[in-house]
Amino acid sequence: MKKVLLGLCVSGMLALAPAAWAQSGAPAPVEYTERVPTEGAGRTALYNRALDWAQNKFAYKPTSSLKATEAAGTLRITGTGTLKQVDGKGKDQPVTVLFDFTFQATDNGYTYTVGTFRAIPDAKQPSQIVGFDEYRTELQADRNNEKTHNDRRLTAQANSMASEAAMSFRSYMNSQPAEGHVGLAGEN
Repeated sequence: MKKVLLGLCVSGMLALAPAAWAQSGAPAPVEYTERVPTEGAGRTALYNRALDWAQNKFAYKPTSSLKATEAAGTLRITGTGTLKQVDGKGKDQPVTVLFDFTFQATDNGYTYTVGTFRAIPDAKQPSQIVGFDEYRTELQADRNNEKTHNDRRLTAQANSMASEAAMSFRSYMNSQPAEGHVGLAGEN
């Protein structure tokens, strides 16, 4: 009786969880987006703070195509990062990726996105840029992918990079410079 009940339980769990079998479907795009409401900060102040971060604190260099529009409260910058895939022998092979950081300020807050990842598969030909989804599809078709899992490896690294860039930005936006005096009042 216990074996029959156990068999029914296992069969039921397998029937109810078909999506958990494998990651054979198309992977989700690599992107991080957040909308942040603020009180008291105006569009211009938020824009200026984001522009300062993009010009001075953005860690994914070299950067390119910084486009800032103060009147609209928007900016976009392209950053560069390196991901590591492995060859059939387990040796690291760096892959350069480009991604966009976009920012939009409003009177009630701001929205930012880290996304639009692109890969440069051959470092000797930096002008040949491939969409990240297309590059992952090529990696899935590679005969060594069962051993290297480069498609999942690069996806995880790109997600981590997007998250790190977003955390850096959000931390910078949340840190306000101290105003007034530090210490006890009345002491000279």
